Amino acid sequence: MPEVYKQSFKHNFANNVDLSVFNCGLERCAPGHTWGPGIRDHYLIHLVLAGRGTFQTGGKTWELTPGDFFFVPPGQLNTYAADAQQPWEYCWVGFNGISAHRLAALLPFSEEQPVHHTQHLDEMFKAMENIYRARGLRVQDETAMVGYLYLFIAALMEESSERRPRSTNSSCQYVLNAIKYIQFNYSHDISIDDVAKSVGVSRSHLYRVFMSNVGKSPIDYLTEYRINEACKLLQDGSLSIAEVAISVGFFDQFYFSRVFKRAKGVPPSKYLAALQAGTAAASDPPDTP
Repeated sequence: MPEVYKQSFKHNFANNVDLSVFNCGLERCAPGHTWGPGIRDHYLIHLVLAGRGTFQTGGKTWELTPGDFFFVPPGQLNTYAADAQQPWEYCWVGFNGISAHRLAALLPFSEEQPVHHTQHLDEMFKAMENIYRARGLRVQDETAMVGYLYLFIAALMEESSERRPRSTNSSCQYVLNAIKYIQFNYSHDISIDDVAKSVGVSRSHLYRVFMSNVGKSPIDYLTEYRINEACKLLQDGSLSIAEVAISVGFFDQFYFSRVFKRAKGVPPSKYLAALQAGTAAASDPPDTP
């Protein structure tokens, strides 16, 4: 059999609390080599490159071959072992951080199905190998590793979206995606055409799904969101009215004042004066589905 080897890297301290690489590596295992039963305190993804092995969790066993991923979330008891005759070779990446749970939920794994087969073994291996090749203890090394981790996760997300059938009733998802776009871009000069294009639907269809799911039009939602963000900035008190207008996507101060008065009943100058006098109540953000 080919020579056994193990190349690995582990971070003992991470600067990036949002998402960080806990460990990564490549290994050609000895026959029958076993890990577990045990649990991890981080998310762990293996990709089988050659040979065979088994993965056990939740009372089930999977026989794995090249192209198979297996996924271990924190706190889940599992065991995996190389085949006695054709021991596997695999690569892995472990990660954690504040965003890890949210990102893991978008991958093609579930508690019932922690195994996924990729049709793009070479590309996936390259994506994981890039994480390992960027390894190092400097801050710039860690940043590069996290960047490559995001690219790998994005590739897995793409496979997840390809595997799941499209829902025939996706109007709610269109609305959620549109709201995310608005929340990230409201300070720019965006139009409803831009919002519709970002989620891949026509302007008229976006209007219909917004009215159905939110009870208001996309332009009303965008305007309300901008005005409420303007109220927050006015409450902060560090910006002028003109600066607030530009900060929330209104590049004409007079138009901003008209829209603000229509939404709040008073122009921003009077709203600001009331705030300074301590009599204005804070504005609530718009409801989201």
